[in-house]
This record gives sequence, structure tokens and C-alpha cells, in this order.
Amino acid sequence: MSLSDRRLKILEAIIKDYITTAEAVGSRTISKKYDLGVSAATIRNEMADLEEMGYLVQPHTSAGRIPSEKGYKLYVDSLMTHSNLNQFEQDIVRKCIVNNVGQMKNLIEETLKLLSTLTNYTAVAITPQGKQSKIKHLQLVQMDINSVLLIVVLDNGTVKNTNINMNVEISKDKLEVISKVLNDKLVGKVIDEIDDKFVGYIKSEMISYSNMLDSVFKGLFSSVVEVDDFEILLSGATNILNFPEFNDVIKARAFLNMLEQKETIVDILNAKGIQKDNVNIIIGTQSSCEIAKDCSIITATYSMNGTTIGKLGIIGPTRMDYSKVYTSIDYVGKMLNDIFNKSK
Repeated sequence: MSLSDRRLKILEAIIKDYITTAEAVGSRTISKKYDLGVSAATIRNEMADLEEMGYLVQPHTSAGRIPSEKGYKLYVDSLMTHSNLNQFEQDIVRKCIVNNVGQMKNLIEETLKLLSTLTNYTAVAITPQGKQSKIKHLQLVQMDINSVLLIVVLDNGTVKNTNINMNVEISKDKLEVISKVLNDKLVGKVIDEIDDKFVGYIKSEMISYSNMLDSVFKGLFSSVVEVDDFEILLSGATNILNFPEFNDVIKARAFLNMLEQKETIVDILNAKGIQKDNVNIIIGTQSSCEIAKDCSIITATYSMNGTTIGKLGIIGPTRMDYSKVYTSIDYVGKMLNDIFNKSK
């Protein structure tokens, strides 16, 4: 059996109706709501064929049909229409991004809130890989004679603050000397390049400050060098509870627990799906996570100078509004890429 134009139109109508209603779709519903030019009996026969071909499933003997994972994949790959955000939506995306340029974490957090609001699903991001970032500025601020605040600004906009307990008393003048030398030596340095050998070189240049530098570098390593390469940010985690597919308490709890597992989220966002330009669409069992097999994930990457520095994702039930989510995350991803690469 082949997929004729009529079968494709019927499948598309069923998917659109099921996305909207979350109820199994019957032939009479399609006949009444969609002008396909054929009778309900003909639609019923075509639906039976689509089920036999694996594009539809019948959850109950007397019920209508719902799309299968295979049906969703065909829809996303060939039938989904690509719309545009309306002018109001485009304006709020642009305002959100422009207002937060220069503060990477704030920018991504606000962008996730916006995506969650636009789509009504859960928005998630892998933040920039900090170890590939460069130190833009470093400052030591004296809190008291034995305590110093270390402030490190990275070129991706991230700011790290660490309190350091010094093992010796330190004056403001000495602190200024150390700050100046460290800025001279470290600004422009990639974090991954700051190793024991490099630290030893700096200490050899400042032998009289060696004890103080031990404490400063300990604070630097704990706040920047030894941290994880990425961070997971979330917005709208409980939005999934608004969908009937996750009304079951056990299922909902399992989904929320999944969102707390950092490595799992990274694996889900990095799964291979249907690629459309900068957008990747992962449907159901394309994900390796058991809980995520009832979900779809749509992701977009953002880059700086040709290097991918992070990824945005929208997670929802497989019955998600693919066209709306695709349009939203594609637009946001392009805006982020434009901003990052214009500013460099």
C-alpha cells in the first residue's frame, strides 16, 4: 500500500485534531471538520489502511485512531507547515534577547521563560561550555584582613564569585598588586589552559606573594577551572502536568525526577532526530530515556565564532504542537546566533 495524497491529507487532519483535543479521532469527526471531499465511509477505510501501515493506532476497540510515532515522524518530516511568529511575539523575543546581552546566564534564563510561555511546554538549556571560555576580567576585593572576594568575568558573560579565606594577613596594597599581575597574566587565557604548570610560572614571577597566591588560585580553581563543563537550566518544569497524558501521578513524578538528572537531560537533548536546518526534532523512542519515550524534544543550538556554545530545547508530550514549537525555537535560535556573532 502506498501513501496517496488523500491518505496524507487524512493523516494530517487526524494529527492536527489529536494535537488539539487529545482525543482519539473518528472518521465522522474528520468528515465534518475537514473538507476532504470524500465520505466518512471512505475516510474510515483509509484510516484502517493507515493503521495497517503503522501510521495510526487504535487505543480501544470501539474508539477512533490516534497517531503513532511513525505517523508523527512522517508529519514532521513532510507535512508540517512552517509558519512565522506574529509581530508581537517577534518583538518580545527581540526585546528579551537585546535587554540581556552581555549577561549570558540571565539571557538564557529569560529566553527559556519566554519559550516556555510561548509554547506552554518545558524549556531547557545546556549553557555554554565554560572551560572553553576566556577570562575577560579578574578582581580581588578585600572583605577583611583574612578574607577576600574573588570575582571572575568570562567572555561569555558568566560572572563567578568566590569567598577566599587567606592563610596570611593581606593588605589592600598587596591585593591590588596581585590583582594587576593576575589580570596581566590571565585575561584572554582559555580556562582549560590554566594548569599547574601555568600556575607555577606565575608564582615564580611573584615569589614574595607565593603564600597568598596559593589561596587565590585555590579559589580560582574551585570556582572556574574545576567546575562542570556545562549547566542545565529549566523553565516551566510543571507545564507537563497540564496535559492529560501526564495526569497519572507516577508518570508525572517520573518526568519531574528526570528533569533533575543532569546527564540524562544532556543525553536527551543530544539524541539524533529529524534535522531541519538548525533544529533537531526527537520523537518518542528516538530518545534513550524510558520516561522521554512518551515525549518529543525539539532543540536548537547557538554558536559563537563558528563554535557551538549551548543548546535550547522544548520538551512536551508526543502530541505537541510541532509547528508552533519548531517556529518558536527556530526563531529564538537564529536571534541568539545573530546577536552573539554580531557582538564579536
